[in-house]
Amino acid sequence: MSILVVEDEKKLSNILNSALKSERYSVDTAFDGEEASRKAMKNNYSMILLDIMIPKKDGFAVCKELRDHQIHTPIIMLTARGTLEDRVNGLNIGADDYMVKPFSTQELFARIRTVLRRRKTTDGDINKVGDLIMDKKKHEVTRGGRIIKLTPKEYKLLDFLITRPGEAIKRRQLIDHAWGPEFKETNNELNVHIKYLRTKIENRDKKPLIHTVRGVGFVLKE
Repeated sequence: MSILVVEDEKKLSNILNSALKSERYSVDTAFDGEEASRKAMKNNYSMILLDIMIPKKDGFAVCKELRDHQIHTPIIMLTARGTLEDRVNGLNIGADDYMVKPFSTQELFARIRTVLRRRKTTDGDINKVGDLIMDKKKHEVTRGGRIIKLTPKEYKLLDFLITRPGEAIKRRQLIDHAWGPEFKETNNELNVHIKYLRTKIENRDKKPLIHTVRGVGFVLKE
């Protein structure tokens, strides 16, 4: 289970890193908001511990950006500011919990377990469109019972589309989700990967599911 720790105070970051590793979590770190956004959009973390007062882009902005880009990784916000307004703001923009510094590592571990347990009961592990099924728990995609092997990029693109069936998804949304917000297309990378994805899920006389929406992007529907 991997956790991204976003904290600009190196001493506290190291303490959290060591404490989490002692509990057998895999830990990645970021020291400013831009690095945090980039890593959170590129990697699949189980949890993000997000300090509010960080350079370049504060924790509120990072949290809102991730939720706007449909990144639903659980987020626990960390801050020395414990005002009601801050707590309400953090929760309203999509944070799952809020911890005021200083806090004990035992309380942190308890909060992490609670948030992950709560997410397990609310997140759907299986998405379906027709006979196309994505089982996120198994990280497996099938169509008509046949297992389809996808590259990480193809899986991310399908994940974004299948969780919003019938919705026209903008090209930039798909690019941000699969490559990250910093990525700039140079060789029609999105079209190439969508073509490969279509080939894999629509072969053997299966009817098309991924449709082009001119001037917008793509939609997944029967």
